[in-house]
Amino acid sequence: MNDLMKKIDNDVEFKQIIKEIITNDTVLQMKKFRQHFETSCFDHCLRVAFYSYLLCKKYNLDYKAVARAGMLHDLFLYDWRKKDASRKGLHGFTHPKYALQNASNLFNLNKKEQDIILKHMWPLTIKFPKYKESYIVTLVDKYCALSESYVVCSKKFFNKKIYRYAYLFLSVCVLKFI
Repeated sequence: MNDLMKKIDNDVEFKQIIKEIITNDTVLQMKKFRQHFETSCFDHCLRVAFYSYLLCKKYNLDYKAVARAGMLHDLFLYDWRKKDASRKGLHGFTHPKYALQNASNLFNLNKKEQDIILKHMWPLTIKFPKYKESYIVTLVDKYCALSESYVVCSKKFFNKKIYRYAYLFLSVCVLKFI
């Protein structure tokens, strides 16, 4: 995350686009909720917003809408790992609606930003995204989720003794055949 923060700090335009969002007290609450293992919702959204912004800027798409919506796409403000009777349905299917509702209460969102937030979980959300920018955020969101999860899972996997011994055994076997 440190390398990403350096890149973000150096990108004045990106910081200007999301300034209103990342200084909002409600949005800052996302730092309290874990998204993927050790990553907070806020950090995950910042990562998705920045990478989506870079892609859209490169391909002459609406990078401003993508930066804003990317920063708000997971504004659901609850621990999705804990069951709550007031929330109906599985988190993966329902949280885009909560995020859109929360974001709409705080900011004036255009149609593209709304579509990005509401459909970022496609294909779980069934309805196809309407804009190219929505697809980009959807794909970047999946990439970021996988990369955030991979770091933790690989550490846990390789720290187990049995896997270290298996790795050593396989290494010895490979060396014998070389």
